[in-house]
Amino acid sequence: MRYHDHRPGPARRVTRRTVRGTARGAARHTLEQAVRHAAKHTVKHAARGALLLAAAAAGAGALSGGPADAGARSEPWPRSSAPGARGEPWPPSPGPVPSPAASDPFARGRQLYRATCAGCHGQDGGGSQNGPSLRDAGPADVDYQVSSGRMPLPAPDAVPRRGKPAFGRHDIDALIAYVSTLGRGEPMPRVAPGDVRLGATLYLQNCASCHSASAVGAALPDGRYAPSLMYPSPTQIAEAIRIGPGTMPRFSQGTLSDAEVNSIIGYILALRRTDDRGGAKLGGVGPVAEGLVAWVFGIGLLLIVIRLLGKRAR
Repeated sequence: MRYHDHRPGPARRVTRRTVRGTARGAARHTLEQAVRHAAKHTVKHAARGALLLAAAAAGAGALSGGPADAGARSEPWPRSSAPGARGEPWPPSPGPVPSPAASDPFARGRQLYRATCAGCHGQDGGGSQNGPSLRDAGPADVDYQVSSGRMPLPAPDAVPRRGKPAFGRHDIDALIAYVSTLGRGEPMPRVAPGDVRLGATLYLQNCASCHSASAVGAALPDGRYAPSLMYPSPTQIAEAIRIGPGTMPRFSQGTLSDAEVNSIIGYILALRRTDDRGGAKLGGVGPVAEGLVAWVFGIGLLLIVIRLLGKRAR
Protein backbone atom coordinates (compact mmCIF):
# COMPACT_ATOMS: atom_id res chain seq x y z
CA MET A 1 0.00 0.00 0.00
CA ARG A 2 1.25 3.46 -0.87
CA TYR A 3 0.50 6.76 0.87
CA HIS A 4 1.02 10.08 -0.84
CA ASP A 5 2.06 13.30 0.83
CA HIS A 6 -0.15 16.19 -0.26
CA ARG A 7 2.57 18.77 0.26
CA PRO A 8 3.76 20.53 -2.85
CA GLY A 9 6.50 18.73 -4.62
CA PRO A 10 6.99 15.31 -6.05
CA ALA A 11 5.17 12.39 -4.43
CA ARG A 12 7.25 10.35 -2.11
CA ARG A 13 6.80 6.84 -0.76
CA VAL A 14 5.61 6.59 2.86
CA THR A 15 5.86 3.27 4.68
CA ARG A 16 4.07 1.96 7.80
CA ARG A 17 7.22 2.44 9.86
CA THR A 18 7.26 6.11 9.03
CA VAL A 19 3.62 6.53 10.07
CA ARG A 20 4.21 4.76 13.41
CA GLY A 21 7.21 6.93 14.23
CA THR A 22 5.31 10.08 13.44
CA ALA A 23 2.40 9.01 15.69
CA ARG A 24 4.71 8.19 18.60
CA GLY A 25 6.46 11.52 18.33
CA ALA A 26 3.17 13.41 18.31
CA ALA A 27 1.87 11.50 21.36
CA ARG A 28 5.11 12.12 23.27
CA HIS A 29 4.99 15.82 22.47
CA THR A 30 1.36 16.07 23.60
CA LEU A 31 2.13 14.24 26.87
CA GLU A 32 5.09 16.53 27.63
CA GLN A 33 2.99 19.62 27.07
CA ALA A 34 0.23 18.28 29.40
CA VAL A 35 2.75 17.51 32.17
CA ARG A 36 4.37 20.96 31.88
CA HIS A 37 0.97 22.67 32.01
CA ALA A 38 -0.16 20.69 35.08
CA ALA A 39 3.11 21.39 36.92
CA LYS A 40 2.92 25.10 36.13
CA HIS A 41 -0.73 25.22 37.33
CA THR A 42 0.08 23.37 40.60
CA VAL A 43 3.06 25.59 41.41
CA LYS A 44 1.00 28.72 40.75
CA HIS A 45 -1.83 27.62 43.11
CA ALA A 46 0.61 26.47 45.81
CA ALA A 47 2.35 29.84 45.76
CA ARG A 48 -0.98 31.64 45.94
CA GLY A 49 -2.06 29.48 48.93
CA ALA A 50 1.22 30.16 50.74
CA LEU A 51 0.77 33.90 50.25
CA LEU A 52 -2.77 33.72 51.66
CA LEU A 53 -1.63 31.73 54.70
CA ALA A 54 1.19 34.20 55.38
CA ALA A 55 -1.23 37.15 55.16
CA ALA A 56 -3.67 35.43 57.55
CA ALA A 57 -0.90 34.71 60.05
CA ALA A 58 0.29 38.31 59.89
CA GLY A 59 -3.24 39.58 60.49
CA ALA A 60 -3.73 37.23 63.46
CA GLY A 61 -0.44 38.38 64.96
CA ALA A 62 -1.47 42.01 64.62
CA LEU A 63 -4.80 41.34 66.34
CA SER A 64 -3.23 39.40 69.22
CA GLY A 65 -0.64 42.04 69.99
CA GLY A 66 2.16 40.90 67.73
CA PRO A 67 5.46 39.40 68.81
CA ALA A 68 5.87 41.96 71.63
CA ASP A 69 3.42 40.23 73.93
CA ALA A 70 3.65 36.75 72.52
CA GLY A 71 5.57 35.56 75.55
CA ALA A 72 3.08 37.06 77.98
CA ARG A 73 0.13 35.16 76.47
CA SER A 74 -0.40 31.46 76.96
CA GLU A 75 -1.20 29.71 73.71
CA PRO A 76 -3.57 26.72 73.67
CA TRP A 77 -1.21 24.77 71.38
CA PRO A 78 2.53 24.90 70.53
CA ARG A 79 3.52 27.06 67.59
CA SER A 80 5.37 24.19 65.99
CA SER A 81 2.31 22.01 65.52
CA ALA A 82 -1.23 22.54 64.32
CA PRO A 83 -4.21 22.04 66.62
CA GLY A 84 -5.21 18.43 66.77
CA ALA A 85 -1.86 17.16 65.49
CA ARG A 86 -0.94 15.72 68.89
CA GLY A 87 -4.38 14.74 70.10
CA GLU A 88 -5.49 18.14 71.38
CA PRO A 89 -9.25 18.81 71.07
CA TRP A 90 -10.41 21.07 68.29
CA PRO A 91 -12.06 23.32 69.17
CA PRO A 92 -11.18 23.14 72.88
CA SER A 93 -14.24 21.93 74.83
CA PRO A 94 -14.84 23.50 78.24
CA GLY A 95 -15.52 21.25 81.23
CA PRO A 96 -19.05 20.67 82.56
CA VAL A 97 -20.44 23.76 84.21
CA PRO A 98 -22.58 22.77 87.21
CA SER A 99 -25.95 24.44 87.32
CA PRO A 100 -27.18 26.02 90.55
CA ALA A 101 -29.74 23.23 90.91
CA ALA A 102 -26.99 20.59 90.70
CA SER A 103 -24.55 22.25 93.08
CA ASP A 104 -27.09 23.46 95.66
CA PRO A 105 -29.13 20.68 97.39
CA PHE A 106 -31.84 23.15 98.39
CA ALA A 107 -32.30 24.35 94.79
CA ARG A 108 -32.28 20.78 93.52
CA GLY A 109 -34.85 19.75 96.12
CA ARG A 110 -37.10 22.67 95.20
CA GLN A 111 -36.85 21.70 91.56
CA LEU A 112 -37.78 18.07 92.30
CA TYR A 113 -40.58 19.08 94.65
CA ARG A 114 -42.23 21.38 92.12
CA ALA A 115 -41.94 18.74 89.42
CA THR A 116 -43.16 15.66 91.34
CA CYS A 117 -44.79 16.69 94.64
CA ALA A 118 -46.44 20.13 94.35
CA GLY A 119 -49.32 18.79 92.25
CA CYS A 120 -50.72 16.98 95.31
CA HIS A 121 -49.12 18.70 98.32
CA GLY A 122 -49.28 22.29 97.01
CA GLN A 123 -46.56 24.70 95.99
CA ASP A 124 -45.98 25.76 99.60
CA GLY A 125 -46.54 22.30 101.13
CA GLY A 126 -49.92 23.27 102.55
CA GLY A 127 -51.69 20.33 100.93
CA SER A 128 -54.63 20.12 98.55
CA GLN A 129 -57.61 17.92 97.81
CA ASN A 130 -55.20 15.36 96.35
CA GLY A 131 -52.65 15.20 99.17
CA PRO A 132 -52.05 16.10 102.82
CA SER A 133 -50.04 19.02 104.14
CA LEU A 134 -46.30 18.67 104.61
CA ARG A 135 -45.99 21.38 107.23
CA ASP A 136 -45.40 18.71 109.90
CA ALA A 137 -43.29 16.45 107.68
CA GLY A 138 -39.67 16.44 108.73
CA PRO A 139 -36.60 14.65 107.39
CA ALA A 140 -37.67 11.27 108.81
CA ASP A 141 -41.06 11.42 107.09
CA VAL A 142 -39.64 12.44 103.72
CA ASP A 143 -36.86 9.86 103.82
CA TYR A 144 -39.21 7.02 104.80
CA GLN A 145 -41.81 7.76 102.14
CA VAL A 146 -39.39 8.42 99.27
CA SER A 147 -36.63 5.91 100.02
CA SER A 148 -39.17 3.08 100.38
CA GLY A 149 -40.73 3.90 97.00
CA ARG A 150 -44.11 4.85 98.46
CA MET A 151 -43.80 8.38 97.16
CA PRO A 152 -44.34 9.91 94.70
CA LEU A 153 -47.59 8.16 93.84
CA PRO A 154 -48.35 7.30 90.21
CA ALA A 155 -51.86 8.76 90.71
CA PRO A 156 -53.53 10.77 93.49
CA ASP A 157 -55.90 7.89 94.35
CA ALA A 158 -53.21 5.19 94.33
CA VAL A 159 -52.40 3.22 97.49
CA PRO A 160 -48.84 3.76 98.77
CA ARG A 161 -46.90 0.50 98.53
CA ARG A 162 -43.30 -0.40 99.00
CA GLY A 163 -41.34 -0.44 95.76
CA LYS A 164 -38.23 0.75 93.97
CA PRO A 165 -37.31 4.35 94.85
CA ALA A 166 -37.95 6.88 92.12
CA PHE A 167 -34.88 8.96 93.11
CA GLY A 168 -31.29 8.30 94.02
CA ARG A 169 -29.73 9.05 97.37
CA HIS A 170 -28.53 12.53 96.37
CA ASP A 171 -31.97 13.56 95.13
CA ILE A 172 -33.63 12.19 98.27
CA ASP A 173 -31.28 14.23 100.43
CA ALA A 174 -32.08 17.28 98.28
CA LEU A 175 -35.82 16.75 98.79
CA ILE A 176 -35.25 16.42 102.54
CA ALA A 177 -33.29 19.69 102.55
CA TYR A 178 -36.14 21.55 100.83
CA VAL A 179 -39.20 19.99 102.52
CA SER A 180 -37.61 20.49 105.94
CA THR A 181 -37.91 24.24 105.39
CA LEU A 182 -41.69 24.04 104.87
CA GLY A 183 -42.39 23.16 108.51
CA ARG A 184 -41.17 21.25 111.52
CA GLY A 185 -41.14 17.48 111.83
CA GLU A 186 -39.32 14.45 113.14
CA PRO A 187 -35.56 14.47 112.49
CA MET A 188 -33.66 11.56 111.02
CA PRO A 189 -33.14 8.82 113.64
CA ARG A 190 -29.72 7.46 114.53
CA VAL A 191 -29.71 3.68 114.63
CA ALA A 192 -27.31 1.80 116.91
CA PRO A 193 -27.03 -1.79 118.21
CA GLY A 194 -29.59 -2.66 120.88
CA ASP A 195 -30.55 -5.38 123.35
CA VAL A 196 -32.19 -8.22 121.42
CA ARG A 197 -33.83 -9.72 124.53
CA LEU A 198 -35.41 -6.40 125.45
CA GLY A 199 -36.35 -5.90 121.81
CA ALA A 200 -38.25 -9.22 121.75
CA THR A 201 -40.33 -8.17 124.75
CA LEU A 202 -41.05 -4.72 123.35
CA TYR A 203 -41.89 -6.10 119.91
CA LEU A 204 -44.39 -8.61 121.29
CA GLN A 205 -46.02 -5.86 123.36
CA ASN A 206 -46.24 -3.14 120.69
CA CYS A 207 -45.80 -4.63 117.22
CA ALA A 208 -46.73 -8.32 116.99
CA SER A 209 -50.49 -7.70 117.08
CA CYS A 210 -50.29 -6.09 113.61
CA HIS A 211 -47.06 -7.32 112.02
CA SER A 212 -47.35 -10.89 113.43
CA ALA A 213 -45.01 -12.55 115.88
CA SER A 214 -42.54 -13.39 113.11
CA ALA A 215 -42.65 -9.86 111.56
CA VAL A 216 -43.87 -11.07 108.17
CA GLY A 217 -46.98 -8.88 108.17
CA ALA A 218 -50.65 -9.71 108.59
CA ALA A 219 -54.12 -8.72 107.46
CA LEU A 220 -56.01 -6.11 109.50
CA PRO A 221 -59.71 -5.19 109.75
CA ASP A 222 -61.40 -3.03 107.09
CA GLY A 223 -59.21 -4.44 104.32
CA ARG A 224 -56.00 -2.98 105.72
CA TYR A 225 -52.69 -4.78 105.82
CA ALA A 226 -49.62 -4.45 108.03
CA PRO A 227 -46.53 -4.80 105.81
CA SER A 228 -43.73 -7.25 106.34
CA LEU A 229 -40.68 -6.10 108.30
CA MET A 230 -38.31 -8.42 106.49
CA TYR A 231 -37.32 -5.85 103.88
CA PRO A 232 -37.10 -2.31 105.36
CA SER A 233 -33.70 -1.01 106.37
CA PRO A 234 -32.99 -0.37 110.07
CA THR A 235 -33.29 3.37 109.45
CA GLN A 236 -36.68 2.94 107.77
CA ILE A 237 -37.94 0.87 110.71
CA ALA A 238 -36.87 3.58 113.16
CA GLU A 239 -38.49 6.25 110.98
CA ALA A 240 -41.78 4.33 110.84
CA ILE A 241 -41.82 3.98 114.62
CA ARG A 242 -41.36 7.74 115.07
CA ILE A 243 -43.68 9.09 112.36
CA GLY A 244 -46.45 6.42 112.31
CA PRO A 245 -47.12 6.16 108.56
CA GLY A 246 -50.64 5.37 107.42
CA THR A 247 -52.75 3.82 110.18
CA MET A 248 -49.74 2.87 112.29
CA PRO A 249 -49.61 4.63 115.67
CA ARG A 250 -46.80 7.07 116.31
CA PHE A 251 -44.39 6.17 119.12
CA SER A 252 -42.79 9.27 120.58
CA GLN A 253 -39.76 9.51 122.84
CA GLY A 254 -42.06 9.31 125.85
CA THR A 255 -43.41 5.93 124.69
CA LEU A 256 -40.26 4.33 123.31
CA SER A 257 -36.79 5.74 123.89
CA ASP A 258 -34.06 5.63 121.26
CA ALA A 259 -32.43 2.69 123.08
CA GLU A 260 -35.72 0.77 123.05
CA VAL A 261 -36.25 1.50 119.36
CA ASN A 262 -32.75 0.17 118.65
CA SER A 263 -33.56 -2.95 120.67
CA ILE A 264 -36.72 -3.58 118.61
CA ILE A 265 -34.71 -3.18 115.41
CA GLY A 266 -32.10 -5.63 116.74
CA TYR A 267 -34.83 -8.21 117.40
CA ILE A 268 -36.31 -7.80 113.91
CA LEU A 269 -32.89 -8.27 112.36
CA ALA A 270 -32.43 -11.40 114.48
CA LEU A 271 -35.70 -12.78 113.07
CA ARG A 272 -34.28 -12.38 109.58
CA ARG A 273 -31.32 -14.59 110.49
CA THR A 274 -33.32 -17.57 111.75
CA ASP A 275 -32.15 -20.87 110.26
CA ASP A 276 -35.43 -22.82 110.80
CA ARG A 277 -33.83 -25.79 112.54
CA GLY A 278 -37.21 -27.51 112.92
CA GLY A 279 -37.64 -27.75 109.14
CA ALA A 280 -39.60 -25.63 106.69
CA LYS A 281 -40.78 -22.34 108.18
CA LEU A 282 -44.16 -22.59 106.38
CA GLY A 283 -44.29 -18.87 105.68
CA GLY A 284 -43.30 -17.98 109.25
CA VAL A 285 -46.89 -17.21 110.27
CA GLY A 286 -46.76 -19.22 113.49
CA PRO A 287 -48.95 -22.06 114.79
CA VAL A 288 -51.71 -21.57 112.19
CA ALA A 289 -49.71 -23.10 109.36
CA GLU A 290 -48.31 -25.80 111.62
CA GLY A 291 -51.80 -26.82 112.79
CA LEU A 292 -53.06 -26.89 109.21
CA VAL A 293 -50.25 -29.22 108.18
CA ALA A 294 -50.95 -31.46 111.18
CA TRP A 295 -54.64 -31.76 110.33
CA VAL A 296 -54.33 -32.25 106.58
CA PHE A 297 -51.29 -34.52 106.42
CA GLY A 298 -50.94 -36.01 109.89
CA ILE A 299 -54.55 -36.95 110.62
CA GLY A 300 -55.16 -37.76 106.96
CA LEU A 301 -52.27 -40.23 106.97
CA LEU A 302 -53.53 -41.71 110.24
CA LEU A 303 -57.00 -42.32 108.72
CA ILE A 304 -55.45 -44.09 105.73
CA VAL A 305 -53.46 -46.40 108.02
CA ILE A 306 -56.59 -47.19 110.08
CA ARG A 307 -58.49 -48.03 106.89
CA LEU A 308 -55.79 -50.41 105.68
CA LEU A 309 -55.63 -52.18 109.03
CA GLY A 310 -59.43 -52.62 109.02
CA LYS A 311 -59.34 -54.32 105.59
CA ARG A 312 -56.73 -56.79 106.78
CA ALA A 313 -58.74 -57.64 109.90
CA ARG A 314 -61.66 -58.74 107.72
